[in-house]
Amino acid sequence: MSSSDALAKSFSKCEEILLKFLKREFKRFKDAVVQWTMHPWERDAPIARKALKRGSQAYGLLIELACTRSSDELLGARRAYQPLYSESIEEDVACRVEGTQRQNDVAIESDAQKLNKAIRNGDKTMLIKDEEIVRNLTTRSKPHLEVVFKCYYDDFDKDIVEDLGEESGLKDTIYCLCAPPAYFSKILDSAMKANASKNEKEALTRVIVTRTDVDMKDIAKEYNKQYGTPLAKKIEDVALGNYKDFLVTLVQRALAKGSE
Repeated sequence: MSSSDALAKSFSKCEEILLKFLKREFKRFKDAVVQWTMHPWERDAPIARKALKRGSQAYGLLIELACTRSSDELLGARRAYQPLYSESIEEDVACRVEGTQRQNDVAIESDAQKLNKAIRNGDKTMLIKDEEIVRNLTTRSKPHLEVVFKCYYDDFDKDIVEDLGEESGLKDTIYCLCAPPAYFSKILDSAMKANASKNEKEALTRVIVTRTDVDMKDIAKEYNKQYGTPLAKKIEDVALGNYKDFLVTLVQRALAKGSE
């Protein structure tokens, strides 16, 4: 092969790589814009469907939806789900999600003393399957839950999250209910890491788009506190092109709105 042929082949390969990169970045931009223009109910229904189809690896996303949406938003997503997929979300959950996880996704509440006893006496690797914990996590309102966790800390000198060990499902549940900005900051940080998986990267679009009009100012503040970098600056460092500009605009819009 002559040097000119080798050069031509090299350019062709570079062009192929560049085209794949541009297609991927345009898809991310398109997905972000489409999600932004959708009604929140119509947006959450496909997110739930995608999580159910992915299986246990995406149950954290179901927890996120269940714990960070209001009752009206969850009801709206439920109504949107039926015409989109010709079955109710309850039927889909019943078919696709294991029973113990399903109980945890429906509602998450608690009682300090009973929780501590169950956590202390249970298998730290199987707490999400502990009937006592699941039962207690489905019997209280969200405002009561926040008081219970404070009581837990006061009574046992330890945050309940510390006692949960490696049980990430329950940890995410607690963060979603009681500290959404901390939870979403963690999700965003994972999404913007160089070694993030495809599913983790998708969270960048999802969180920015769905939380912009909800609590993005608090999330951005928490992100800066946790990671020492302004959220908009971090997005500028890791995203590209129109996709980057769109996400940064949404964050800055939320910050400006919050300061009014």
